[in-house]
Amino acid sequence: MEALLETNLPLPNPPRRGKVRDIYDLGEELLIVSTDRISAFDWVLPNGIPHKGRVLNQLSSFWFRKLSHVVPNHLISESPNRLPAVLRHMSGMLEGRFMLVKKVRVVPIECVVRGYLAGSGWKEYLRTHAVCGVTLPAGLEQSSRLPEPIFTPATKEETGHDINITEEEMKIRVGPELTK
Repeated sequence: MEALLETNLPLPNPPRRGKVRDIYDLGEELLIVSTDRISAFDWVLPNGIPHKGRVLNQLSSFWFRKLSHVVPNHLISESPNRLPAVLRHMSGMLEGRFMLVKKVRVVPIECVVRGYLAGSGWKEYLRTHAVCGVTLPAGLEQSSRLPEPIFTPATKEETGHDINITEEEMKIRVGPELTK
């Protein structure tokens, strides 16, 4: 089985390609297709993992359904019967890897809760002894477990690396109510 690295569905509008998902504008709704692309540290790697997109999509779908009574979300359907007629013959390729969703306002913030000091958090700690404005104890090492989990927002960039920001910067960008 080959990895599905890109979709080119016979729809009027070309997709917007994220690091892992291809997003098609259907007018009132969006069709989000999870590919098998691999993204690590904001880079898309050249090879994929077969069926990774199906697993990712089904994990997301599970949590959207499970938590819908707590937090409303954009999920409409994952049923091949809800696909546009022009795509029904492709339901085998798409099954398990797509969501039909409501169009919503994108919040360009990635909400990260860190329990360990790694990745961009480690790099920031080396410079400032803080991550996203949260001061941490001196003497921590790479991948150290933090005394308690911390909230470390980042911008959600269209291309390239997301940028760590403070919670105050998040409030400026999206407002205090949404930040809460």
